[in-house]
Amino acid sequence: MRLKGLRLNNYRNCEDLELDFNCSKVLIIGKNAQGKTNILESIYFLSTLKSPRTSNNTELIRFGTHKAEINCNIVKSNCDVELDFGYSIEKKRELAINKVKTTPKNFKSVLKTVLFSTADLMLLRGNPSDRRDWLDRAISQIYPAYDERLSKYDKIRIQKNNLLKDYLKTGNYNNTLLDVYNEQLVITGSNIIYLRKKFLKEIERIACEKHHIISETEFLKINYDCSFLTVETELEDIAKAFRFSLEERKTEEMRRGQSCVGPHRDDIIFYINDNDASKFASQGQQRTVVLALKLSELDIITTKTGDEPVLLLDDVLAELDDLRQNYLLKSINSNTQTIITSVDTLLFEDEFLKDVKIYKIENGKLAV
Repeated sequence: MRLKGLRLNNYRNCEDLELDFNCSKVLIIGKNAQGKTNILESIYFLSTLKSPRTSNNTELIRFGTHKAEINCNIVKSNCDVELDFGYSIEKKRELAINKVKTTPKNFKSVLKTVLFSTADLMLLRGNPSDRRDWLDRAISQIYPAYDERLSKYDKIRIQKNNLLKDYLKTGNYNNTLLDVYNEQLVITGSNIIYLRKKFLKEIERIACEKHHIISETEFLKINYDCSFLTVETELEDIAKAFRFSLEERKTEEMRRGQSCVGPHRDDIIFYINDNDASKFASQGQQRTVVLALKLSELDIITTKTGDEPVLLLDDVLAELDDLRQNYLLKSINSNTQTIITSVDTLLFEDEFLKDVKIYKIENGKLAV
């Protein structure tokens, strides 16, 4: 899979920016706050219909304008594919594949990306929601329908929370409706947990090897932390444990007016030599884990979909030491299109820069 070209119209600070990406390595340089990250964000957005920086799509629209647009051309399985995205201040979304309107599910199935940014380096010590978001985005790249399951689960959870809050305000209790919501959460939530655990098992196998190559003496382990599970991995067992926990904590949920059990509360725990990496690992050790995870994402997406995803490296090299920089750059398959942002070219060896297309960005525009 290759990204051939990208055009941004009134996207963030890019009024009308067009870039040719028809090469394997692209380096986008420029000072901070000039629009480098906006370019990578727009590419990632086309593969997920989500921004890694905001949940409010109106923020994507250039200040003072009416509509943001992203257009890109891709070569996939020797076929040319064009993607068009538009979003207006009225919150109207437009999606098209080869100029034909399409569904979000079909749109997201076209372009695959792996984004590695400086924010990812804080993954281990960030909030549980950060780790859940990382995991969910990675799974969605392989199973586009997964997003629909997450949306369905959140919708049911919000309806249940509203019912619980109403009980706190009025004292009115609808046990039948609460049981219906809980059963729907069990069905949808158990599926989410099952896929999360399955994916983590796969990525752990690959990431452990990559992590050990960098660290030499350290071993990585990844656990899915769910309050009502121990070793259950089968869907039926997860559903049974989830159902039991909901019944067990029903009184607590009614007292607190919120859902206390489910995948929206779960976490991912990383261990280095059996020690919790979020508590005991150095900054360098944590970055080794994240680097191994991102490279493993590349491998899994390629294996599962048959397409090499586009690798997006957003200012991350400056945050890695020489050992991790070299491992990252040397680990990238020659078939993997890589788009990198950096303040300048000083971090890169002359040999690496020989085959790189370089763009300089100033205030959302190509600098002459």
